[in-house]
Amino acid sequence: MAELERKLASIASPATATATATAPIVPVTAATAEPVPSVFEGEPSSHVPDPKWEEGMQELLSSTPARIGVWRTGTRPLTKEILKFRCDHAAAIDSVYGTVDQALLDAFSLFSVDTKYGNTENYLKRPDMGRIVTDEGVELIRSRCKMKPQVQVVVSDGLSANAVDANMRDVYPALMDSLQSYGLSAGTPFFVRGGRVAVMDHIGEILQPEVLVLLIGERPGLVSSQSMSAYMCFRPRRGTVESDRTVISNIHRGGTPPVEAGAYIGTVLKKMLEQQTSGVNLDI
Repeated sequence: MAELERKLASIASPATATATATAPIVPVTAATAEPVPSVFEGEPSSHVPDPKWEEGMQELLSSTPARIGVWRTGTRPLTKEILKFRCDHAAAIDSVYGTVDQALLDAFSLFSVDTKYGNTENYLKRPDMGRIVTDEGVELIRSRCKMKPQVQVVVSDGLSANAVDANMRDVYPALMDSLQSYGLSAGTPFFVRGGRVAVMDHIGEILQPEVLVLLIGERPGLVSSQSMSAYMCFRPRRGTVESDRTVISNIHRGGTPPVEAGAYIGTVLKKMLEQQTSGVNLDI
């Protein structure tokens, strides 16, 4: 992926190419406090020469991050667009098969438990195994966590370890500050490796919290491999249906800003406790 980024940067402009040749390449690290900007970030622009409706083209570009106005050379896409596509695809694959930086989990004092997913290939084929915490994990949760907390916070890699690495340092402190501002108490947070959304039901059975929030990596796409979701539920238990969950999705620098998301999650949890419900029955 780094090689693709270097090729794309050299194609962007002569000035960029010169800078690439003379300046050292900055390594992209997953768990830095300030993520390294991608060479693809910036204002969207069309490569279509002299579009018949330029205003409409700009309106489309400003309304979606989708690949619009990429143009072609003959019958083939531009080299720059092919390289960008390959780089984004590689980033998505890395997110699915990657692991969350242990230093990041240690920084927030999160201990780890596993689901029964086994390995990544099995995780993709058997979503049901990602909904059940292992017997060892259950015992660890019972021994280290506060029982019946008001708010239980759980973090999981889900389908994007990169999402946790990229957003955790912003969304988690903002969430905890929001809970404190509302006078809400949190239980013992922890990390679930190989988790699916419904793992919150199993955890709910074990700890019996009033409300539970699961910060989990979303399925990566070609627009972002760093998107996180926050699934929330009032008294989650086995048998909880999806309409009983409330979700804030698309949490990343190009979507819902992580700091704002963390603050808003606290607001939603407060309303769940006040109304004693969640999902479609929650009045937000």
